[in-house]
Amino acid sequence: MRIAGRREEDFEINVISLIDVMLTLLMFFVMTTTFVQHSSMKVTLPEASSSEQSRDDQALVLLVDAEGRFYIDNNEVLNPGVETLKDAIVRVAGDDRARPVVLRADARTQHQAVITAMDALGQLGFDRLSLATMPSKAPEPR
Repeated sequence: MRIAGRREEDFEINVISLIDVMLTLLMFFVMTTTFVQHSSMKVTLPEASSSEQSRDDQALVLLVDAEGRFYIDNNEVLNPGVETLKDAIVRVAGDDRARPVVLRADARTQHQAVITAMDALGQLGFDRLSLATMPSKAPEPR
């Protein structure tokens, strides 16, 4: 049966309102999403029995991997010397010496590499230094 006055080529689906709703939902999800900062370098942090949770998104992240290489905000410092490390820190941090610094050193890193990083930060005048650790696993009851 054919309806009078309607032809098959006149039929259309209006998707403009659907597009408006989808764009509104997309904007909502983009605006409410929380972004988590993940370090691109994988290090095994040392364990500590108690830790103070202090997160500051403006912190300068200095990473020391297991081989003793330094990374500042995921950019590798090519020469492991103190002067080169200081120059790289100044380039990233600028004149802001009140900026907190998070030192993320691998648990297998030589002690000297961590001391070199701390020495460079101390010589530049950074005094808000925190060491990143993982919470230790509780011993199983016997």
